[in-house]
Order: sequence, then C-alpha cells, then structure tokens
Amino acid sequence: MITGIIMASGFSSRMGTDKLLMKINDKRVIELVIEAARNSNLDEVITIYRLKEIGDIARSYNIKAVYNRKAKLGQSQSVILGIRNSKNHSYMFLVADQPCINHLIINELISNYRKNKDKIIIPSHKNEISMPIIFPAKFKQNLLQIKGDKGGRDIIRNYPESIKMVNIDDWNLLKDLDTMEDYKKIIHHDEKQ
Repeated sequence: MITGIIMASGFSSRMGTDKLLMKINDKRVIELVIEAARNSNLDEVITIYRLKEIGDIARSYNIKAVYNRKAKLGQSQSVILGIRNSKNHSYMFLVADQPCINHLIINELISNYRKNKDKIIIPSHKNEISMPIIFPAKFKQNLLQIKGDKGGRDIIRNYPESIKMVNIDDWNLLKDLDTMEDYKKIIHHDEKQ
C-alpha cells in the first residue's frame, strides 16, 4: 500500500508568483498533479499545503489536505507531515510543480516498487534523476528525521545499494515548473499539440 504525498507548500520564490495556481489548459498546475495522482494506482493521496486556496482545491478533489504551518523550515516539513498523516508505510513523494506528469508514469514507478519492495524507486533519464520518488517502509524513521529543504536526498546518497532507477523515455513529462520561461515553454508545447 502506497500513499502519494503531494508537497505543495513551497514559496515559488524563483517564479515570483504562486506557480501552483497558474493555469495550463484551463486547469491550475496543482490540479494537474492532483488528477495524475488520483487517476493512478496510489492507495491514498495527501496534499501538504501552505496556501488556503491549495487546500481548498485538494479537498474539492476529495483529497486529504494537511496544512503545513512550518513551511518556512523547508521541504522536510512536507515529508514529515505526509508520513504522519498517512495510513500506509510506503510513500511516493510528488512535487506539485510537475504539470505534465501523468498517471502512467506514476503507475510505472508503482509497478517497479511492487517488484522491488525494499528499494527506493527513482525515475531517471540519461543520468538525470527526478521526482516522484518512492521510499519503502524501512526508511520511515530516516524520513521522519530529515531537516531543512533537502527532502530525502541524504537518504538516497547514504543508501546507494537500496536504489532502483526506472528509465523514463519522455523526460519532458517530469520537468519542474520553476521559472516563467518554463511556463512559457509548457504553454507553447501544449498549443502545438
């Protein structure tokens, strides 16, 4: 059983406006990520939010929404809140600024996890890695101890033998939306479709 934890309580500092509320094809970025998670084989989905509007959107999709009052302390707080509010012991951490992600990629990662239940499942492409990442139950205590804005990076670095990379052919589906330039590229790409 895997809980999908959507980490949606960042500050969009590079964008200059809250990127999760920006629209792509009439849907806000956070909605696109929520839909991908909801349509996947995840057993539960939780959104960790800072802005009330994000929490309201998550609840409108019947997704559990948990307010992050310590968002300033970094990504670690989303990880910890997600785990503490999960019914399960394996976790897929999704970033909320990957508007092109779809349920097929999420399901591919889940499928790999089901065959390798003691491994950290990481999407990769030509030596690059991205999110979402699945952590098995054995790393729960490690995850609850992380601090700052690193997420699970130190765990990944410290346990290389526990990693299973999953090649993703269409790397554009996992691109983060960090700058206005990224946003324009996604809009332009969608218009050409």
